Amino acid sequence: MKPSVETEKSRMLKALGIKNNCPVAKKCGGCSYAGKTYFEQTAAKEKLVKSLISPFCEVLPIHHCENPLYYRNKVHSAFKKLRNGRIICGPYEANSHRIVETDSCLIENQTASAIIRDCAAIAERLKISIYNEVNGTGDLRRILVRTADATGEVMVVLVIGSAYFNKKKLFTDELLKLHPEITTLLINVNKRHDSMILGSDEVKKVKGSGYITDEILGKRFRVSADSFMQSNHDQAEILYSEAIRLADFEGDEVCIDAYCGTGSTTLSFANFVGEITGIEIKEAAYNDAIKNAKINNIEKARFVLGDATLYMEKLAKTDAKIDCVILDPTRAGTTIKFIKACGKLKPSKIVYISCCAETLARDLKVFETQGYKAQIAKPVDMFPWTDKVETIVILNRDSKE
Repeated sequence: MKPSVETEKSRMLKALGIKNNCPVAKKCGGCSYAGKTYFEQTAAKEKLVKSLISPFCEVLPIHHCENPLYYRNKVHSAFKKLRNGRIICGPYEANSHRIVETDSCLIENQTASAIIRDCAAIAERLKISIYNEVNGTGDLRRILVRTADATGEVMVVLVIGSAYFNKKKLFTDELLKLHPEITTLLINVNKRHDSMILGSDEVKKVKGSGYITDEILGKRFRVSADSFMQSNHDQAEILYSEAIRLADFEGDEVCIDAYCGTGSTTLSFANFVGEITGIEIKEAAYNDAIKNAKINNIEKARFVLGDATLYMEKLAKTDAKIDCVILDPTRAGTTIKFIKACGKLKPSKIVYISCCAETLARDLKVFETQGYKAQIAKPVDMFPWTDKVETIVILNRDSKE
């Protein structure tokens, strides 16, 4: 077989010309840049990051996504029964609880889309009772599908409105027959009257281990139903690689990784530092992180279950020596108390990974009051077609402080 002559550059040029022509984009609201070419949307994201972050430091060019379609490895949808008896399943329309019906989403993993589509068809055929949000009755409510790009494993979580799921065996048997690629099938009860996907009740196993395993930068990660993991596998590897490169570790640093999730950041960084502690508030993700460290035989990483701000404030009252703090918070950013705790601990370096440029800019201003100066920023297009963009910022402590 002849080697491919297609270069990385030519593949990227093809990606830049791709256009998102999703027919339901305006209703769904998930793809803010639908109708644009991939180049147009990344140019807009780069411009946004530069407008907000360039007052603090140099902003490097955005790292494009080589495969900007069907990348999302975590997909959730809601079920609804129409007046004519049809059952549909899809995302909610923007700012509403109206469900958008679509055969295939251009950013969702295609296996996940097929499973969701078939679940709606099975439910209609078997006359499954669908959850009614108004009166809180019915069985089938939502579905969550997680896929692992590196291993091909697939998790499906059926979310039901009560402890009893009528025709459960008929439904799950038919689903598994149609989709033998499902490696673990779970059922979760959610009685809450809000937009939370999963309920607090224990997830029950119908098939498999209850989790999937993926691989990032050569390390294997166990992912449970409610654990945080970056939703674009290929770009997650780029994100962590770029953060490690820009951080330029010496190899003996004592690090804190706040908001660590299943430990993907913590364990990816572990080979480049002396020791690292991950902080995670969700118990399922914390448990996964501990297991992931064991799976990868990484002894220099440990994990703490708790709130990142409270942990940092407590640590700041001790004589602990911390060289670097890594944080990857939600879109809301971090807290003023967290940043002030960093100011007291005085790590020489901060690695801030943000999914919201607006809150990143806000937090950088506060870091400046604590003696930190942003050195370099690098945007990474983690979520093509959406309005989200990841940005890595490296901050160093002012030597005068």
